Amino acid sequence: MKIHEFQGKKIFADHGIRVPRGLVATTPEDAAGAFDELRGDFAVVKAQIHAGGRGKGTVKDNAQQRGVQLVKNREHAFEVAEQLLGKELVTIQTGPIGKMVNQVLVEEGCDISRELYLGIVLDRAAAKPVLMVSTEGGVEIEKVAAETPELIHKTHFDPAIGLEDFQVRKLSKQLGLGAAGFKDSAQFMKALCRLFVDLDCSLLEINPLVVTGGGELLALDAKITFDDNALFRHPDIAKLRDLSEEEPAEVRAADAGLSYVKLDGNIGCLVNGAGLAMSTMDIIKYHGGEPANFLDVGGGANVEQVTEAFRILVEDANVKAVLVNIFGGIMQCTTIANALLEAYQTVEFNVPLVVRLEGTKVEEGRKIIAQSDVDIITADNLTDAAKKVVAAVG
Repeated sequence: MKIHEFQGKKIFADHGIRVPRGLVATTPEDAAGAFDELRGDFAVVKAQIHAGGRGKGTVKDNAQQRGVQLVKNREHAFEVAEQLLGKELVTIQTGPIGKMVNQVLVEEGCDISRELYLGIVLDRAAAKPVLMVSTEGGVEIEKVAAETPELIHKTHFDPAIGLEDFQVRKLSKQLGLGAAGFKDSAQFMKALCRLFVDLDCSLLEINPLVVTGGGELLALDAKITFDDNALFRHPDIAKLRDLSEEEPAEVRAADAGLSYVKLDGNIGCLVNGAGLAMSTMDIIKYHGGEPANFLDVGGGANVEQVTEAFRILVEDANVKAVLVNIFGGIMQCTTIANALLEAYQTVEFNVPLVVRLEGTKVEEGRKIIAQSDVDIITADNLTDAAKKVVAAVG
């Protein structure tokens, strides 16, 4: 689960991590009032969407308006907020469709001496969290990793112990903070590592992490993603979820117990098993098609789940054909076949449907489909299925 920058900074502040003062505004009038309340010579108005690259992002149909802008008076804060709120912001992460800006963060300005980068993710190979830092803050870290990977410094830490002093010293030296900045960086980095573990985060990123004129570390950004499977332990975090930032079909699928990710293609996929779903998308691409989604109904899907999966697929205007690829392991193919037929009768189908069954009682399952009066294109294997669904799209 992702949250907004202003929500992340509230969490940072609650855990003793230094952040600038800021106020959230949903109207231009609120933004002007926030500038007055901050009582500074200047402030920054920042669009709040679940996507990175906002500083370089532009308002759709108005490339002059950026997602992050410096303002020097209340009138300018009003004007910038008016240009952002209710508009779609296009960034490198949103794609050309952009994301709607429903709120902005008006934040006090600060004296920036240097810009750094800090991020924490889970290294699955090492089975430990890894803290990454770089002197190249304020730019796309993906670009740094691709072009100058030697500028990214990493250290793993034990989640039970946290970051240790010797690790902080090493990282501080690599960032050029020196001995004088050790105490501040130790408190800052250790608190972030504790937060990452305690709140079951899957990603924590500050870009830029700034060194102020006074030599203090300050989180000028806050990007936090939480492990969905651990949210039951953090009801206060779960309340921060902003459904307006999520794809409606993905929310609907999650409520039905389905794993669904919308893509840009025109061939809908309904598969049981994440690995099989990935293979299905790969072979569709291999034969010249474009998958419209990742959809894993799981190994124990019932009629209601299959029906809802079909509804989600056919309600996508981009879907021109559907491929059902099912391996009957725990669930028998006869059960799957009956569920497919029942779901097909319930949902108003207006696109070609290709079905490939394999596994337990596969012959009986295929016979059930063959003897039905439902217009289904059957396939003997995955390659056959992919070729037929690509041909059905035309």
